[in-house]
Amino acid sequence: MASRTDVSNRTDAVADLAGRFAATRRLSLDLVATLSDADASAQSMPDASPAKWHLAHTTWFFETFVLRDHVPGYALFDDRYPYLFNSYYEAEGPRHARPQRGLLTRPSLDEIGTWRTHVDAAVQIALPDLPPAARALVELGIHHEQQHQELLLTDIKHLFAQNPIGPAVWAPDRRIRCEVAQFSADAPPRSDMGAMRWIRGAEGVVSVGHDGDDFAFDCEVPRFSALLTPHALASRPVSNGEWRQFIDDGGYHTPALWLSDGWTWVRGESVESPAYWDGDRQFTLAGWQDIDLAAPVTHISFFEADAFATWAGARLPTEFEWEAAAATFDPRGGQQLDAAGPVHPAPPGDADAGLQQMFGGVWEWTGSAYRPYPGFRAAPGAVGEYNGKFMSGQFVLRGGSCATPRGHVRASYRNFFYPHQRWQFTGVRLAKDLT
Repeated sequence: MASRTDVSNRTDAVADLAGRFAATRRLSLDLVATLSDADASAQSMPDASPAKWHLAHTTWFFETFVLRDHVPGYALFDDRYPYLFNSYYEAEGPRHARPQRGLLTRPSLDEIGTWRTHVDAAVQIALPDLPPAARALVELGIHHEQQHQELLLTDIKHLFAQNPIGPAVWAPDRRIRCEVAQFSADAPPRSDMGAMRWIRGAEGVVSVGHDGDDFAFDCEVPRFSALLTPHALASRPVSNGEWRQFIDDGGYHTPALWLSDGWTWVRGESVESPAYWDGDRQFTLAGWQDIDLAAPVTHISFFEADAFATWAGARLPTEFEWEAAAATFDPRGGQQLDAAGPVHPAPPGDADAGLQQMFGGVWEWTGSAYRPYPGFRAAPGAVGEYNGKFMSGQFVLRGGSCATPRGHVRASYRNFFYPHQRWQFTGVRLAKDLT
């Protein structure tokens, strides 16, 4: 029989989960509050999805894996929706083709909102009686939706950038004050931290991977030992000003700097600068703005990051070099979710280490392929497709960005994209070998 303390702890845990579920679901709606149905329905490229689809897919996740599978007698809100809003879960059957998501003019944005309200209420009612395995799926669903909140922002930005009138989602003065700086709703924090310096990294055998009882994705475990050779990391990410020097020095026209696949990509796509740059301006969620030369460069591909590192006489860090350095930071700061832009407050730098902006500025490319850790095991069932099936041909990024919801990143967090992709808030921190 459970003690009063056991019951109290369980009640507190359920209340905490319910509160975070409600806050996460509310933030998604806040982020699209300025969008019309047309804005939320369009798809700008196969890699991106309409905002409406993100709202629907995250709802499908909770309805499918929590309500359908764990609440006896639950009836689907609309039995057509699983086909429309399943993303890639083969175990869940056929689905609408990803490149054609922009053709889903129906259901409307309002109808998706009604579905969300229905599912949210059903989850909240069910939560107190859900078994631990189902509550773990609610936790996974929260983090899954936070990922989609960042994708939603980057996809809206890509969509609006295709419009010749350069529309803004947010006003330029919509800003958030954080612990160490004032961040815009669409740009990484400024790098007003002096000249880039080299900071010696950890050496020898280090432990990497998630360690603890709090949430982590399955690709972050199990924890294991990695060997680091002598190296140094740059004190901060590369800035727009430094990237401008790379451009001016002919970086995009010097084949010796590029991987073979990267050079083919640069020529085939006629790439001359980071995405969203046009001369001295760049497109943001606040429309066209002057490029801030002191801010970290963003919207660069792995190919570009690697070429810049070669040009600079350096290399990309491995993901384990990055994690060992970041392990001395607390990336979580406040847990606040803010509709003005889910900017994660970058913690103060370690005064002794001299490393700055490890979290919440830009996702930082590493030179590490996205592969499983020793002993990795995918979760049973359809949710086991969540990470493991993508461990092929992609590279790991670390640190989170200005569009990452607060509290969502940690030192062991592994984001991953294909080497040519750059519509996300991706930047670079340099590394070099020490001999």
